Amino acid sequence: MRILALISLSLLSILGALAQNEQCGSQAGGIVCPGGLCCSKWGFCGTTLDHCGDGCQSNCNTGGGGSPNTPSPTPSGGGGDISSLISKAVFENMLKHRNDANCEGGFYTYEAFIAAAKAFGDFGTTGDDDTKKREIAAFLAQTSHETTAGTAIGSDLLANPDLVATDATISFKTAFWFWMTPQSRKPSSHDVITGRWTPSEADSAAGRVPGYGVITNIINGGFECGKGSATEQDYRNKQEDRIGFYKHYSDILGVGYGNNLDCYNQKNFNE
Repeated sequence: MRILALISLSLLSILGALAQNEQCGSQAGGIVCPGGLCCSKWGFCGTTLDHCGDGCQSNCNTGGGGSPNTPSPTPSGGGGDISSLISKAVFENMLKHRNDANCEGGFYTYEAFIAAAKAFGDFGTTGDDDTKKREIAAFLAQTSHETTAGTAIGSDLLANPDLVATDATISFKTAFWFWMTPQSRKPSSHDVITGRWTPSEADSAAGRVPGYGVITNIINGGFECGKGSATEQDYRNKQEDRIGFYKHYSDILGVGYGNNLDCYNQKNFNE
C-alpha cells in the first residue's frame, strides 16, 4: 500500500544506527526537544535518567524521569484527541486501500491512529481548525519514521523490531515521533505545517520557504529537492505522488493546500 509505505520494515535497519544524528542542544544549533523531552549532554531527546540527569541541556525538570530501561512516551502537549477532526469513516475513506493484497489486512486501524496521536498531544491540536486538518492531511501523505523513535516512544525497537510490523500503534508512533521531532539542521514537520517554523537567512537563500514542500525536503530532500526541472523523473514522480496524496486528503478534510507545495528549487538541508 503506497499511502503508508513509509511506515515499513524497510527502514528498521536505520534503528541499528541509533542516535547517530544529534537532535538538540549545542550539538544541533540550540534546538529544544519537543513535548517537554529532556535534551541530554550528548544532544539527544528522551526521558530517561541519561537524558534528564547530569549534563542535561534543556527541559531537565519536565522530561519525566523513567529509568534508563523503561523510557516513557513523549508527553502530551495539548490533549491529543483528534477524533473530532477525523472520524473513523473519514479515516477509512482516506486509507481505503489499507486492506488490499499489499498490506496486512486491517493493520493500520483508526483506533491505532488515534491512540498513537494521543501520545503526541500537539499533533492535530495546534492552531485553528484549518491548520489542524492540514497537519493531518500532510502527515498521512508524508508518513515516515527515523532513527531514535524507539527510545522516544517508550518501546525497545532494537530488541523487538517486529513491533513495527505487528503493533499498529507502535507503527504509527514511530511515524509521529519523526513528524514531531526536529533533526540536526532541520525543523520538525509539525512546526513547518503549523506555521511555527521561521526560515533563517540561510534557509531563505536556499529557497526553503514555509509550505508542504519543505516537509518533503526534511524527509527526502537529498534525492527529491534542489534539482529544478533536471530532477530525475523517478524522483519527480515520487514528489508529485506526495503532493497528490496531500491534495486528496486535504480535499476530503475540506481544507486548502497552502503555498509552496514542491521543493524542486530548494536546496536540501545538508548542503
